[in-house]
Amino acid sequence: MFQKMRVLLLSLVAIMLLAACGGGSKDGGEAAPVKDTLVVGQGADAKSLDPHATNDQPSSRVSAQIYDRLVEADLDMNIVPGLAESWEQPDDLTTIFKLREGVKFHNGEELKASDVKFTIDRMVASPTVHHIIQAVDSVEVVDDYTVKISTKQPFGALLNHLSHTAASILNEKAVTEMGDNYGQTPVGTGPYAFVKWDAGDKVVLKANDDYFRGAPEIKNVIFRNITEGTNRTIGLETKEVDIAYDIEPIDKGAVIDNPDLTLTEEPSLSMAYIGFNMKKEEFKNAKVREAISHAIKVDDIIEAVLMGAGSPANSPIGPKVFGHNPDVKAPAYDVELAKQLLAEAGYPNGFKTSIWTNDNPVRVQICQIVQAQLKEIGIDMSIEIVEWGAYLDGTSRGDHDMFILGWVTVTGDADYGLYALFHSSTHGGAGNRSFYSNDKVDELLDQAKSSTDPEARRALYGEIQVILQEELPVRTLYYQTHNAGMQNNVEGFHLHPAGHHKIYGVSFKK
Repeated sequence: MFQKMRVLLLSLVAIMLLAACGGGSKDGGEAAPVKDTLVVGQGADAKSLDPHATNDQPSSRVSAQIYDRLVEADLDMNIVPGLAESWEQPDDLTTIFKLREGVKFHNGEELKASDVKFTIDRMVASPTVHHIIQAVDSVEVVDDYTVKISTKQPFGALLNHLSHTAASILNEKAVTEMGDNYGQTPVGTGPYAFVKWDAGDKVVLKANDDYFRGAPEIKNVIFRNITEGTNRTIGLETKEVDIAYDIEPIDKGAVIDNPDLTLTEEPSLSMAYIGFNMKKEEFKNAKVREAISHAIKVDDIIEAVLMGAGSPANSPIGPKVFGHNPDVKAPAYDVELAKQLLAEAGYPNGFKTSIWTNDNPVRVQICQIVQAQLKEIGIDMSIEIVEWGAYLDGTSRGDHDMFILGWVTVTGDADYGLYALFHSSTHGGAGNRSFYSNDKVDELLDQAKSSTDPEARRALYGEIQVILQEELPVRTLYYQTHNAGMQNNVEGFHLHPAGHHKIYGVSFKK
């Protein structure tokens, strides 16, 4: 039945394309036009293209093309030069960056150290992303091409954090002129400049021919919002889409079996989890959180929903992240123990609750499996599907009971993977949507953040993960591989471990 529906949809799309093209040339003598536009399909629209206004992946995937950062993380998560051609650390509190000269923003302004100071000061003031750069004490303009960043205490992950998309360097003049509208009219130094944004549909970018690393070969890029995963795959099959992010497990075979398409898939820095709102009475009780955690059978989720494209998570950070503790244990699936814990918590007959998800089909399916699993221990959990923007806003306020989300430790360092999700200073939109607070965890996170000794940091993060798996403010589910489907004529595309895949360097085969 599914295959018949796919054939019907493909046929309808083909008819529409043929009609739109007027049936083509009768004599077939016209040369095929040179393809200069790359269409990327992703599963949600951007929320804002102001890197300080949001930290969601769909927005970051577009922003990563528009902006550059002082330093970048390469495909192996090594820190390499970006807008800073070099840097030195004369002491544990100071890093001095030498900027590239002659780099231009998309509005024609030259990059100066004052733009870097403006950007980082603004980032520190942002309630959404300030936690990423919270350790910074001051930014000093030494001269037009030299900037000194001082931290409040030693901060071993500074360079990793400066590679985050939220640390993208902004143009002070553009931000000031656009005011509240800046997120819809971004200006960066990146390989692609903003053209327009049709909300809910697409973001259009054009090549920055003055890009300091050289003009991009592909002249136009369109990020299309294609929420339904199967429609992204159909977009590949009909050639409306050149690259489709996040092919659904059920559709991977259609890409692999199509001789015109290629599927690329690799481990990522992504972790999926279910969070408990600890402002709600039921979830203040650790035994309730533990009971639910024991009632969830992650293997069923990986097999039925991901079709094997993931591995059970033992911690909120995965093996590819510095500081991961391989020895901590995830709660074992044990229905009888779950029932016992619920009774000890004062809920022998269970209770009613709800879980929030956006309309991502994978998350919806996971919620449906968890719904059935929790029913076995007497918990009646309804599923509330919430539009992505409202989802982010509502979970920031704490309107939810339970929620499902993913977190990508984009810096490759445990500070980012743990601080944002579990420090008491990051409640809400900054990452801690469980509203978890633990003085000991705060202390350990602060100690690890302020250390420059890798082994000391590793030990501190290891202890933190033990506490988190005991208290369970979230039930970590799995570490996911990530993928993309693409046309065979696309070359030079690579999946970045952090998920912010770069279009620069991509071209069409000639």
